[in-house]
Amino acid sequence: MSLDLTPAPHGTFALWWLGQSGFLINFEDAWLCFDPYLSDSLTRKYANTNKPHVRMKPIVADPATLRFVDVATSTHNHTDHLDAETLGAMQPKQLVIPEVNRDFVVNRLGCDPQWPLGLAPGETTSVGPFEFLAVPAKHEEKTPEYLGYVVRFGNFTVYHSGDTLLYQGMVQTLKPQGIDIALLPINGKVGNMSALEAAYLGKYIGAKLVIPCHYDMFEFNTADPQDFVREATSIRQPHRVLELGERLVWPLPE
Repeated sequence: MSLDLTPAPHGTFALWWLGQSGFLINFEDAWLCFDPYLSDSLTRKYANTNKPHVRMKPIVADPATLRFVDVATSTHNHTDHLDAETLGAMQPKQLVIPEVNRDFVVNRLGCDPQWPLGLAPGETTSVGPFEFLAVPAKHEEKTPEYLGYVVRFGNFTVYHSGDTLLYQGMVQTLKPQGIDIALLPINGKVGNMSALEAAYLGKYIGAKLVIPCHYDMFEFNTADPQDFVREATSIRQPHRVLELGERLVWPLPE
């Protein structure tokens, strides 16, 4: 597969779904990549075990073709959110991570210990036009090892939740952020919210659009996005289900 990497028109931004929780964003001349997993490292790791990671869809792009990326993120240390093969081939100029994961990240990637930009919940950092606010996530537990990122650039705000369940105070943290697009998992297992929960979270935080993710990667851990569509439609939460590699330009045309 190959991506249509046409840059976003001036005054807008473009977003592509790369599979699982991976998204690529272009704004003006800058590029951001959330949690890319563009390899078969997990499929190989768990082959011939009782937990095979059978890939459902093809790899959407060779990460070596994305070496123009200015900044990538890892929300936590699980391989589908911190993949050495993907990041090693992509070679992003900067990597934003949870600060408490620094030693793990450095060991896995074999990178300079000072290279990643580490954040604790509530802290911010900037790379080019992208300003990152770290917000808590609750994947296994609500601990600093798991983050989401609210990213501001130009007049826009995107929230990438990472892998998370709902937790007390989540809405109060996110609602004031003025989120244009929320990127939320819907698989409803392995420490993630369900389709119903993702739709209602989008509604409660006032997201102008919710894009579901974390499905159609591995057979043992997926969901039907139409369940999310039904829930979001029933509560009138604007939403969009992207095809793998599909390009969306925001704001949407009138």
